[in-house]
Amino acid sequence: MLKRKYGNRADWQRVMAREYAQTFIESEEFTGFVTLLRITKVADPLFVQYGDQRHCIADNGYLWLQHFPIGCNYSVTTTFNSTGQIVQWYIDICARIGIGENNVPWMEDLYLDLILLPSGELIRKDTDELEDALTSGIIDKSLYELAWEEADKMSKLIECDEFDLVKLSVKHKEILWQNFRPMVRELNRDGGCDRSGGE
Repeated sequence: MLKRKYGNRADWQRVMAREYAQTFIESEEFTGFVTLLRITKVADPLFVQYGDQRHCIADNGYLWLQHFPIGCNYSVTTTFNSTGQIVQWYIDICARIGIGENNVPWMEDLYLDLILLPSGELIRKDTDELEDALTSGIIDKSLYELAWEEADKMSKLIECDEFDLVKLSVKHKEILWQNFRPMVRELNRDGGCDRSGGE
């Protein structure tokens, strides 16, 4: 059975205090749900390692914007740091997208992921997990092939600068931002991602 990931990330124990908003957008550019998680307090910052570079992707004041495009086999999470700069776009390849309780959108994760950095570097992640899922019978051959086909298609669009959804991140973040109360500026005075903390 595939794991479902929800837009509100209610099971994320690292996040001790949060605000959440979502909306449905229907336009020529995008049709689907968009969610925004504002992280106001974490137990520890979350870091990831890409090659020789270490990136903070969750800390006090960070925003996680997630797109759930209707009829597509991917979901895009844009991470903004506490100063509003984009840290990464994380593209989950998924079997399907749906709506759960309280109309919170979810996607069924197909393991294979793409990470796009602001530098333009594209990273393919968790290929071993996809192979293991096929071998262990969690997914069948059709879902395995779907994951690779979708990842290859997305990679080509990104390399050709034709994946327009990443260009909508700031615009859609601003739409949802209006739902939040003013941020308490003192949250990040303790150094933010300069603190030690593991993934």
